[in-house]
Amino acid sequence: MGIGRKRAGTALCLLAAAGVAAFAAPARAQFDFFGLFGRDEEPPEPSAEALPYAFDLLVEGEADVDDALETISTLYRLRGDPPPDAEALVRRAQSDLVPFIDALWGLGYYNARVRIEVAGVPLTIRGENAAAATQAARAFRGQALVPVRVLIDTGEIFRMRQIRVLGPEGTPLALPEGVYALEPGDPAASAGILAAQANIVDYYRAASRPLAEIAAVEPVVVHPEGIMDLAIRVAPGPVAGIGPVAVSGNEGVPDYVIRSFIYTEPGDPYSPEAIASMRRSIGQIEALSAVRVNEADALNANGNLPLEVVVSERLPRVFGVSASYSTSDGPAATVYWAHRNLFGGAERLRLEASAIYLTQTGARAQAADEEWWDDLGGKVSASFVKPALWGTRNDFLADALVSRDRTSGYTAELVNVTAGIRHRFGERSNLQVGGEYEIGRGTDVLGDYDYTLVGIPVAFVQDATLSRLDPREGYRIRAGVTPYLEAFGSSVGFTYADAEVSAYFPLDPLKRYVIAGRVEVGSIVGAELNEVPTNRRFFSGGGGSVRGYAYRSLGPQLAGEPIGGRSLFEASLEARLRVTDNIGIVPFVDAGSAFRESYPSFDEELRFAAGVGLRYHTPIGPLRADVAFPLNPEEGDDAFGLYLGIGQAF
Repeated sequence: MGIGRKRAGTALCLLAAAGVAAFAAPARAQFDFFGLFGRDEEPPEPSAEALPYAFDLLVEGEADVDDALETISTLYRLRGDPPPDAEALVRRAQSDLVPFIDALWGLGYYNARVRIEVAGVPLTIRGENAAAATQAARAFRGQALVPVRVLIDTGEIFRMRQIRVLGPEGTPLALPEGVYALEPGDPAASAGILAAQANIVDYYRAASRPLAEIAAVEPVVVHPEGIMDLAIRVAPGPVAGIGPVAVSGNEGVPDYVIRSFIYTEPGDPYSPEAIASMRRSIGQIEALSAVRVNEADALNANGNLPLEVVVSERLPRVFGVSASYSTSDGPAATVYWAHRNLFGGAERLRLEASAIYLTQTGARAQAADEEWWDDLGGKVSASFVKPALWGTRNDFLADALVSRDRTSGYTAELVNVTAGIRHRFGERSNLQVGGEYEIGRGTDVLGDYDYTLVGIPVAFVQDATLSRLDPREGYRIRAGVTPYLEAFGSSVGFTYADAEVSAYFPLDPLKRYVIAGRVEVGSIVGAELNEVPTNRRFFSGGGGSVRGYAYRSLGPQLAGEPIGGRSLFEASLEARLRVTDNIGIVPFVDAGSAFRESYPSFDEELRFAAGVGLRYHTPIGPLRADVAFPLNPEEGDDAFGLYLGIGQAF
């Protein structure tokens, strides 16, 4: 290698001559459990039909480059598949020389030396010794394994000395500190340089410059000093807004439905987040399976960037089943069928049936005249959504439900019908207003009852997370209030209100460690406890509530049976910790109870539980197993609760 300053190409690929060095590092044991890079069994025995070889990789110095070199090495990957003759073996070895040099330079070892020997004969890039190596290898046919050694002297890693970011004319650009995450003294590796380029482009795109690009990368390696000076030339491009949006790929879903889920307007400032939000919001249309947003290569006459939304549609019909189990609630199963484009306007109809079998230890003793099916609960429901009414951001929703709710404290049977309008403010928030009619009957420790309810439910939802099953950052808000009128045949009047807030705080940039918290409060005003139907009262305990306690067992009791309350308070705190890419552990604490009065009164005892969960992370979401232990149990409470499901607890 030359002495002094030498300019490298933009790909950081410099020609180097292979040198000779002394090596004493022992061969490293290989650990490749899945056989991705070859197998570690003994090489084939010498034979007349092929020319097997013994491969050794020897690295001088402390650099941990073995894995990187084995990944690109043809000799290593094919060591279990011997070549047919000496010429093929030499060609195989020769093909590793330049990739080895490129890889070492890419890792920042610009003074690295590489030597490959076949049967003791060193090879060169130009192949001067190929004939001698071929002749030497032939002598091993049928006699012994051909020794093939790769000798690496990495030398010291080179480091960054000067980093400059320049405009198209060579003028220095002032970027905020830390934008490109590459500092003097950092290793001069290609991965860091490529990441710096990507960070610079991302910075300008986030500043409404969609056409930003790297014009040139000019690394200068100073070999005697072991340093690199780097100049990155940037073409920021003009500031632009979002231009007109074209829609394609939709055969069965009308354009106006898709456009109603686009919450940006032409002329709004361009940003990558606005594009990502557009893709996510359109993806909420259940009739679509995939959404891609393509950006034009140039701005239009108004200085805006035209976009094209390309969608793919799902099969219209879907059928599914799910199951869950907890030791305190019992087994549950659900089956559903849905049509995602019922009338050609992305209307969704979903029919669902579910059942739960109450097995909790804390249940009351079964009466002599009762059968096992008396402990069955479940529901049959139908829901319909008509999105984008007349091309607006308003959706029509209708639901019908027949339900039997069975717990240790009560049995409730009901028929419920609701209908309403949902207005979407944006990708993550909406407000729903409608009407509700319900008739039901039930039995609890207070006696039998029949009722009719007529209400006006109002609900607000905001979800600032990026994943429904595994949120790692952001927050969720769900709040609702329903005044039930003493009119139109309603047998009781009261107001039901409930709100839940959850938040997620990542502790590291990769969001492998997350603190998650949840608080829920509820209140019923306008009626005495015994006037409120049991299934409308607040209960606590079980999965999704205070784990470790029996399902809906916490709160006011009469004669040892839970009767529900007129208010609720619950809180949960979790530490979601990734141990590996797929395995996580989740220590958690839950607290909560229902209360007799209309507002939570902490004079009544809160119930606490603690536990730990195991998560197995899959592409669709984490598989969850939680074990919870009551911290202040009462007589008859279980010693622990086991909960299985898909997705985080909240």
